[in-house]
Amino acid sequence: MVARDYLHVADPVHKIKTIAIKDMARQTLNWPARMLFPPVCAGCRRHVSRPGVLCGACWPKLRLLEKPWCPVMGTPFTHDMGEGFLSAEAIADPPPFERARAAVVYSGVARQMVQGLKYQDRTDLAPWMARWMLRAGAELIGEADVVVPVPLHWRRFLRRQFNQSAELARAVSKLSGLPFSPAAVRRVKLTRQQVGLERHEREENVRAAFRVPPEAEIEISGRRVLVIDDVFTTGATVRAVAKALKKSGAGAVDVLTFARVLPGDFRADESATI
Repeated sequence: MVARDYLHVADPVHKIKTIAIKDMARQTLNWPARMLFPPVCAGCRRHVSRPGVLCGACWPKLRLLEKPWCPVMGTPFTHDMGEGFLSAEAIADPPPFERARAAVVYSGVARQMVQGLKYQDRTDLAPWMARWMLRAGAELIGEADVVVPVPLHWRRFLRRQFNQSAELARAVSKLSGLPFSPAAVRRVKLTRQQVGLERHEREENVRAAFRVPPEAEIEISGRRVLVIDDVFTTGATVRAVAKALKKSGAGAVDVLTFARVLPGDFRADESATI
């Protein structure tokens, strides 16, 4: 009995020592990689203590989107307007999706991160950006059935070799445990780049640009689909995707992006979305 009791008391200590040894071994194995590829700030690329964090200079420049916000568009309010109060945007032009959310305002460091992911092949940023997206879109993720990225046209994909929206969607899927369906929507029209286009031009540019292939309808039929994109600018792209999904039987569509251009901040010559 004494020996059994001793072992029962000592066992937790043994486990702690084992965990500590394993952690030390893991750090030792990672040491060469950290020396060769030291972690850098996700914004300015200064050296930081661990991957995926912002340095002290960049963190204050990141504006997180917080409640209170429009329950449909996710547009932040300056103060609490009461339960169910909608933004002017949601009332004047109701979207084909149910809800939209974004993690940060598209400016400063957030703009650098988006452009780094999209134009500088910084796919290493996607998992860290996705973590902020999970925070902002917790209610959407909790009700979603499947994660779908905004697709690129195949010709543009061949030139770029990756789709930044798919990288974010893959990370959101992995972190949340939701199924990832990268082929649920296809871009069937080679659209112009949205950069430099005014609002009405963006809408016309993506009109009928997306389609759900017949073989993918079973994946979205009757289900709540979470559409992932890098930036919500005017919403023209995600509106077109939502319409295609609804037309093919999706039960509901929500939109989650990393960044959001706030109403009144849109400038056709500065926004960089698909």
